[in-house]
Amino acid sequence: MAVKSSAKATAPRAKAKPKPKTRADEAKARRGPTKVQQRADKMEQILDAAEYLFSKHGLHGVTLKDVAQMVGAHHTLLNYYFNDKKTLFDAVFARRAGVTSALRMAALDRYQTESKGKPTVEGALHAFLDTDLDLYFQSGEGMKNYGALAALASNTPEGAALLDQHFDPVVLRLIDLLKQAMPECAEEDIFWGYHFVTGALMLTLARTGRIDRLSGGLCKSDDHTAVKARMAAFMAAGFRDICAQRGRN
Repeated sequence: MAVKSSAKATAPRAKAKPKPKTRADEAKARRGPTKVQQRADKMEQILDAAEYLFSKHGLHGVTLKDVAQMVGAHHTLLNYYFNDKKTLFDAVFARRAGVTSALRMAALDRYQTESKGKPTVEGALHAFLDTDLDLYFQSGEGMKNYGALAALASNTPEGAALLDQHFDPVVLRLIDLLKQAMPECAEEDIFWGYHFVTGALMLTLARTGRIDRLSGGLCKSDDHTAVKARMAAFMAAGFRDICAQRGRN
């Protein structure tokens, strides 16, 4: 039986009246973007193109000429901005790393306060995982490309070094909360648990489509709601079980 939607249509908000343009505004519009703005725009185009290409082919599968061709520029322009391909790769990785790290750190700090010193495994994992999943799945293609790039890079020495550099503080913040939630658990088991968590997270962010094919379409790589409903609970059960088993040995 079809279910009728209970959502009500809402009228579009009236647009605010534009402010009258001054002579300075009109003169600025005639002049067009400044050289600084043009440089910033071109830099964003380069980073976006490189992010896409690196997410598909990795560091060693892309050349500066490939990136230049994608943005319609001569490769000497990239050499002007970046010393070499690795410098460009590092810049691409760093651009969004601060965003995801800051959001997760804030979520973990907020959860620490809300839990009043009594965090749970599920609560800590939800703060860490759900914040990241929301960011990658609900943002535009650029952030999704970055997720795929991070997943690909995490399996290379160059990428692992960047993960250490940009993400260690927020990971150790999660580890601290997990230690508080499971004071009886051996520290090595908590670190192994995180190792398994990050593997599942990276595979999910990669959006390879394997689960789509394997399940015959029952599960979908882009099903954000399904992932959020299961990942933290699944990982929390794993943490508890490995700690309990090790405690009995």
